[in-house]
Amino acid sequence: MLFSGTFIRHMGKATPSSGFTDLSCEALAKGLHTAMVHNCGNSRLDKPAGQCDCMRLVFPAMAEMIAVIGDGAMGTLSAIILAQNGQRVRLWSAFAQDAKRLASARVNEKFLPGHPLPDNVEISSDDRSVFAGASLAVSAVPTQFMRQVWQRLSPHTPKKLPICSVAKGIENGTLLRPTQIIADVLDGGRADRPLASLSGPSIAPEVARGLPATVTVAGSDQTFAEKVQKLFGRPYFRVYTNADLVGVEIAGATKNVIAIAAGILDGMGAGDNAKAALVTRGLAEITRLGLALGAKAETFAGLAGLGDLITTCVSPIGRNRTLGEAVGRGMSVEHAIKSARGVVEGVATTASVVELAGRHKVEMPITQAVHAVLFKNVKPAEAVAQLMSRPVKPE
Repeated sequence: MLFSGTFIRHMGKATPSSGFTDLSCEALAKGLHTAMVHNCGNSRLDKPAGQCDCMRLVFPAMAEMIAVIGDGAMGTLSAIILAQNGQRVRLWSAFAQDAKRLASARVNEKFLPGHPLPDNVEISSDDRSVFAGASLAVSAVPTQFMRQVWQRLSPHTPKKLPICSVAKGIENGTLLRPTQIIADVLDGGRADRPLASLSGPSIAPEVARGLPATVTVAGSDQTFAEKVQKLFGRPYFRVYTNADLVGVEIAGATKNVIAIAAGILDGMGAGDNAKAALVTRGLAEITRLGLALGAKAETFAGLAGLGDLITTCVSPIGRNRTLGEAVGRGMSVEHAIKSARGVVEGVATTASVVELAGRHKVEMPITQAVHAVLFKNVKPAEAVAQLMSRPVKPE
């Protein structure tokens, strides 16, 4: 039910929020935000936001329809956050069987188990109707699959529909960033629609539990970036804006390569000193690439760069670090990829980053070492030895 102002629903009647103090379930709504405040003894960290029996949603007066393309972890998380904020969400899956299963279970057991979808999320695999009534779309498709998905949806995508990407990668072959892929497929590479990238340290299972996280959104249009900021902002999910779209996307992609290296060190038992050196020098080389591509250095010192790099290099559930750890322990790259739960973006991105670095004459020794392990059958210990034996120079 949609309310025309800031109201809560309690015992079958709507009550103005100014008189909520005697109710067993309290809520405050501000702007586009749907507040969900516990008053039953559960703290926000004890139970995932939106899953406590005492909670009730408060919808804004003018809820938008938002199409989320892709039903992986980030697509599902995006749908949950937007729905918690009172928006109507249509979560699209590329596969009809997956959509049917998700619509029945109302939980994405494969990619985000334990976190039910709010009632205002509908599931679809219908290409023709996915954008019906949508005011914007969220692209949550892994980078290497974006082109084929948006080519499939292109005949049904409204012109000028704003799109925000949450993918982190660089396309093989074209070396395009996610928003560039969307523009290339839908608009022939022209800047015909507002595009944005939401990025930063945001491990999906943690955010879904309501644990504090902070990210940034950069866009080709500042007004659109600010709109995404408002739509995604939650009490536990703070969103900043950033004017550097190139930097945010390059940082988000390249940190995955360094995360694979971090995992390799973990698997080898190389220790904390080695990990600290890796993160520090890894940040230096991905910043060099970003600057060569026109990004700003401060972006790599912010949430999309250093922030996401730290999370990805230390999180025990991050896919890129986990794959690297398996390889560092002796598992073959092929077996590690097959064993991964979902797409490990950093593997394909490594090949793209090496090509970009060569094209722009940027020195990236750590990335080159990861590439050698992933694609040239170089043993992790040999790759580390080669890095440590490079000629010495000023820092």
